[in-house]
Amino acid sequence: MTYAIALNFEDGVTRFIDCKVGEKVLDAAFRQRINLPMDCSDGVCGTCKCHCETGAYDLGDDYIEDALSEDEAGERQVLTCQMVPQSDCVIAVPVPSSACKTGTAQFSATVAGITRHADAAVQVSFELDQVPVFLPGQYVNIGVPGSAQTRSYSFSSRPGASRASFLIKHVPGGLMSGWLERAQPGEAVTMTGPLGSFYLREVVRPLLLLAGGTGLAPFLSMLEVLAERGESRPIQLIYGVTRDQDLVMVEALEAFAQRLPGFGFVTCVADPQTAHPQQGYVTQHMASDVLHDGDVDVYLCGPPPMVDAVRQYFKAQGVSPASFHYEKFTPNAIATGDAA
Repeated sequence: MTYAIALNFEDGVTRFIDCKVGEKVLDAAFRQRINLPMDCSDGVCGTCKCHCETGAYDLGDDYIEDALSEDEAGERQVLTCQMVPQSDCVIAVPVPSSACKTGTAQFSATVAGITRHADAAVQVSFELDQVPVFLPGQYVNIGVPGSAQTRSYSFSSRPGASRASFLIKHVPGGLMSGWLERAQPGEAVTMTGPLGSFYLREVVRPLLLLAGGTGLAPFLSMLEVLAERGESRPIQLIYGVTRDQDLVMVEALEAFAQRLPGFGFVTCVADPQTAHPQQGYVTQHMASDVLHDGDVDVYLCGPPPMVDAVRQYFKAQGVSPASFHYEKFTPNAIATGDAA
């Protein structure tokens, strides 16, 4: 038996290692050629201090107060030279991956299927040479065939699936969009990752998911994981788009509503001429009850103006969510962040 340990480095790179029962994280990482920060390995110096975001573990008592204080231990700070996982864990490592002599993994993929949603988006699935390990919500960089450039896209499939899928916005004249117009099953691409600090944390309270356009993709991955776990806490998704034809994958959300008893969703369209019953932006369709007086974890994926608008809305409402994780994207880049 082993535990899966996700090491999230400060440059956005995530590497997964297997940790044996009773094995310390530092030893497991070294065994798999990842040199986590350390000086003493005896719980004395504190150099290997990290933050365990999710998972159960034992720190023992073979370390000194100067290396890890009682308050730090209470905040889930850990010494990887002493930490023995008791479940799968996610650990934030406060150095770039290059400092640990590691980096992003690279793997090959071939196009398995392409579904076009009018001129709005393309759903693409890939067969992979290895089953990808990632946290639901993370993304990869996909090389655009025939160029030296990459584009970043969030997985819409669940971790461990035999095929990886992505929901990609159609950008007229765009490099990836142009290739997808010509792509055929069997064509090869290269992916690097996983990347990003936008991922599903341990669920301890209600969730509010806010998706803008193809920012729906990471939530499809998260919802699949939540459905498999049988999550019962309230989960509300508000999915906003610009035009009627941009509203895609609604049938997938309806299917999740059947599988997740606490899940509900609202869709809205910003276009004033829409025929959709909910016209406007996500903030105009955010009922007060989904905020749970701030006792809610908020995840947002959408364009930068949407992130800014939601933050301003929370401030105007006097609501401070327990946590606020966001990913804002442009056609060529993704940026992630967290706010109190």
